[in-house]
Amino acid sequence: MAAIVWFAAGVLLAAAEALSGDFVLLMLGGGALAAALAAWLGAPLWLTGVIFAIVSVGLVLGVRPVLKRHLLRSPGTRMGIEALRGEEATVLAAFGNTGGQIRLAGEIWSARPADEDDTFRTGETVIVQDIDGATAVVKRGD
Repeated sequence: MAAIVWFAAGVLLAAAEALSGDFVLLMLGGGALAAALAAWLGAPLWLTGVIFAIVSVGLVLGVRPVLKRHLLRSPGTRMGIEALRGEEATVLAAFGNTGGQIRLAGEIWSARPADEDDTFRTGETVIVQDIDGATAVVKRGD
């Protein structure tokens, strides 16, 4: 009977994971399934509880971080500032170390040169080296 209860708990926890998406309930479900296996093999109730705790903690601390790192990241998708670094932009009006404006990804941005001695002409293509607040730090296009 204990094996059936542990098995049902494991399946319900794994199913509930679909609602949370944080992989904690899935790891607890794995612990419950390990306890169900132990109970099915004849382990006493106290031992199944210990097996549940050990396997659950092991899965949460060992497997969950690796699972999250691999499943929740998009390898080719850069977001925010990372998506703008290395992008080409067009100088809207000539500027030097006092800064000016560029068109970057269809939007107008304040810009300043990465090298203070650089000057840029209207229409010149520049490369975004970094974003400093709301200002693009640019260098000469290659």
